[in-house]
Amino acid sequence: MGERVRGLLYQLAAVAGLAIFVPIAMAEPRKPNVVFILADDLGYGDIGPYGQKKIRTPVLDQLAADGVKFTQAYAGDTVCAPSRCALMTGLHTGHCRVRGNGGGPTGGNVALTAGDLTSAEVLKKAGYATALVGKWGLGEEGSTGVPTKKGFDHFYGYLNQTHAHNYYPDYLIRNEYREPIPANVQNEKAKGVAAKPTTYAPDLLLKDALGFIDANKERPFFLCYTTIVPHANNEKTRLDKNGNEVPSDEPYTNEAWPQPEKNKAAMITRLDRDIGTILKKLADLKLVENTIVIFSSDNGPHKEGGNDPAFFASSGPFRGIKRAMADGGIRVPFIVRWPGVVKPGRTADDVIAFWDFLPTVAEIAGQPIPAGLDGHSVLPAITGKGEQKVHEFLYWEFHEGGTKQAVRHGNWKAIRTAPGAKLQLFDVVRDPGEAKDVAAENPAVAAKIEEYLKTARTESKEFPIVQPKK
Repeated sequence: MGERVRGLLYQLAAVAGLAIFVPIAMAEPRKPNVVFILADDLGYGDIGPYGQKKIRTPVLDQLAADGVKFTQAYAGDTVCAPSRCALMTGLHTGHCRVRGNGGGPTGGNVALTAGDLTSAEVLKKAGYATALVGKWGLGEEGSTGVPTKKGFDHFYGYLNQTHAHNYYPDYLIRNEYREPIPANVQNEKAKGVAAKPTTYAPDLLLKDALGFIDANKERPFFLCYTTIVPHANNEKTRLDKNGNEVPSDEPYTNEAWPQPEKNKAAMITRLDRDIGTILKKLADLKLVENTIVIFSSDNGPHKEGGNDPAFFASSGPFRGIKRAMADGGIRVPFIVRWPGVVKPGRTADDVIAFWDFLPTVAEIAGQPIPAGLDGHSVLPAITGKGEQKVHEFLYWEFHEGGTKQAVRHGNWKAIRTAPGAKLQLFDVVRDPGEAKDVAAENPAVAAKIEEYLKTARTESKEFPIVQPKK
């Protein structure tokens, strides 16, 4: 265990009033549990800590009050699968294997391989029990990329992203096998929609996550809780123009809002309640002081399910939504609670990204940080102690409808909307809405970012960048 983390854990023990009389060489403090809660298509502005006024999120409000809230945290990409790949592997989308939704040999997603190191594998090597409950998207059934082949002792949920659109599915995957949910009779005329919606899958996922915590309370554990909320069921949207599946639209039933907006709000408030249930489980088991809880979202808000993201100002002060390279598509909420280590109520402006997660938890778990990563440990940014290494640049690429690329360098953000297109440049500190392209006024900055773009990526057979013919 590294000296920085060891010192934090002994400080935590002292705060908790635990006397330590044995030498360090004889007894290491228990490694902290890690609970990462990842929402699906939740915008920066969709929750109270980031300015939401209509949708109620009291649990997340309190989580932010008890921890640190990051204002410049970036997802791995602007859609689900590549964002999760960056989170798991410590590599941005110029280097990680899964750089987009789809692209797999059978129409599903590209799968991780045995050579793709994940954060779960790092923590498992450090003695952690590991589980992923929810949506995966990095390997279909029978592939090399299923969670149980990538470091997770336990998996329950959806492997396939389209399957994860359905909140009332007729099966979920337990480890590598289908587990039927016979009460959810499917609609024969509308694939992916239940004709008899009975058992709400997020309730099953929550129950499974709580069971994992119970079963591993005596040892360090890593729970990656990747909820499907508030992603829309796109198949149901095509059926009845409201793909926001939730058992009840309470507490928004009487609001004079369009029904899809009531449902979306109810989904988020229900998620907030479920997070509270997880936090209560930690409290009941007296695990709060030794558990790091992280909350974030995989990308910006969607315009699916009949929703208008402008209705709740879901992107916050930023331009763009899911599938955009503007900050509304990739800047996400990111909250960390670590009692005794993280000062409550702090706001951090450090620029961090999903690919920083693997090296950070490697340091926390006392493991060597693997070579060749794009990320680095952001433990100083989380704790507010020590000097935080700063990224020279962040990089994203997105391939639906033609390749788009983006770079964050200091206060600058550059976007290329298509191969060969003119580079757009914004000062996202002065202009967070990316309204004014200042590339012409800053040719040296634009030229530097052009150099980054030449070296930021390796070639990918599944996700090539095709340059226009000259």
